[in-house]
Amino acid sequence: MTVLSVRDVHLAFAGVKAIDGVSFDVGVGELFAIIGPNGAGKTSIFNVLSGIYRPQSGTVTFLGEDLIGLKPHRIAARGMARTFQNVELFAGLTVLDNLMLGRHQHTRYGPLAAMAWLGRARRAELAARAAVEEIIDFLELEQWRKQVVGLLPYGVQKRVELGRALAMEPKLLLLDEPVAGMNLEETEDTARYILDIRQELGLPMILVEHDMGLVMDLADRILAVDFGVPLATGAPEEIRRDPEVIRAYLGEAS
Repeated sequence: MTVLSVRDVHLAFAGVKAIDGVSFDVGVGELFAIIGPNGAGKTSIFNVLSGIYRPQSGTVTFLGEDLIGLKPHRIAARGMARTFQNVELFAGLTVLDNLMLGRHQHTRYGPLAAMAWLGRARRAELAARAAVEEIIDFLELEQWRKQVVGLLPYGVQKRVELGRALAMEPKLLLLDEPVAGMNLEETEDTARYILDIRQELGLPMILVEHDMGLVMDLADRILAVDFGVPLATGAPEEIRRDPEVIRAYLGEAS
């Protein structure tokens, strides 16, 4: 079964092509990676998938529904969650509060019910808290749960952002450079959490990452792009040996 289908997407800004005919599919439980040099269009693809950019042509189908033209919050409500290259958390809130924000789309009560703290509002809040506590345990965030996010180490902040995405109960997870700026230990920890998400939660994921070792170790299939143009799609070993991919990264085919 195909979770996401992208077909012949084109995106340009003032005549400059950011995405030029990209197509790919993501299957159930698959970890699909997108690689390419800086400026290759990887984040632009994510921005199209999550509704930040609207392409000039092409289709994006998620769980059988066309996403083109939908606002980001509508796409998120359909089950697509995303982390960002740069940490996008509320620095003045605690880890627990940031994770609770990921439950917002599951809120089914109004402000009056929340103020009264009775009935449906109370049950929903307790359920959200229980879901967040499971994520804290899953990502080993217990020691930081009540600490203000802005005071935490960078690697922990990235983990909190991953947790917030998981709190949305997504059907597809977009990971935009999840190990960017991390040291070796933090990178290895993040790789372990990604594997745990796949094995224990069964979530399909799309990974954008510059760490080629991480990509080659984790991905089932890889799409390589350069200047928005798709170069090759295949298994890690196929991409590793592809002359066009080598040329894009090294400037030569040998």
